[in-house]
Amino acid sequence: MKLSKFCGEDLLSFELKGESKNEVISELVDLASRSKLVKDGNELLKDILEREKLVTTGVGYGVAFPHAKSKAVKGIVIAFGRAKKGVDFDSMDKKPVHLFFLIAAPEDAIGAHLNVMARLSYLMKSEKNRDKLMKIKSPKELLEVLDSVE
Repeated sequence: MKLSKFCGEDLLSFELKGESKNEVISELVDLASRSKLVKDGNELLKDILEREKLVTTGVGYGVAFPHAKSKAVKGIVIAFGRAKKGVDFDSMDKKPVHLFFLIAAPEDAIGAHLNVMARLSYLMKSEKNRDKLMKIKSPKELLEVLDSVE
């Protein structure tokens, strides 16, 4: 499974403007909403924020995976954002987050979104991959990194 099939070049931002958790999530939902698979950006934002209240999706190492299953989408969508300065995201390691992957899945997605999250988690465990994502400048490079997971 190539992760790039869930993410297009127009769903990426290498310079997020948000300075708070909610601002970044809102910005990522705006990116995701460019996908024709997102039917209602406002509902998706509400669902992502509700999910975030349960437990933080800031997993540590400067990475966060805000996500939700939602009626607002009709297929899995990944939006990527990078914040060079870092954002306080209530991360498990209490450190700022620089790399964000928003994952939206339809409510009836049984295991596919978990597979996507597992692959992204595996990819982000590597310090080399995290460093690469902090430096890349083109959407094409980012999509290549996403597809480097076997």
